[in-house]
Amino acid sequence: MEIKEQYSFDELVKIIEELRGEHGCPWDKKQTHKTLIPCLREESEEVVEAIEKNDMENLMEELGDVLLQVVMHARIGEENKKFDINDVITGICQKMIRRHPHVFGGIQFQDEEELLLNWEEIKRQEKQLKKKAK
Repeated sequence: MEIKEQYSFDELVKIIEELRGEHGCPWDKKQTHKTLIPCLREESEEVVEAIEKNDMENLMEELGDVLLQVVMHARIGEENKKFDINDVITGICQKMIRRHPHVFGGIQFQDEEELLLNWEEIKRQEKQLKKKAK
């Protein structure tokens, strides 16, 4: 496969699918959510370090490594018939819309303190709904 100048998100998903596929990489194929924990921690720390050093070039690379982790976990979830990358994307979009009624719902807050109180209340309600659903 020739390396291209630019790739899309969908192409990244396909690359991970191939890495974990029948003729893929033995290391990638044997990874699980648990075995990838050290990788996710390391990559997340490297993102923080790049931000602290104001190293934007390295930040871009490290964010790519974190994105790789997200897509890899989503692929494992799909293989286990639990969730896929679209479920992950849908979940975070729904959460951001729910938690930002001042942006997406026409609600106004007097100040940032009131906004943060509302954010915490929404999070509390979400946790209660999750408990009831179990």
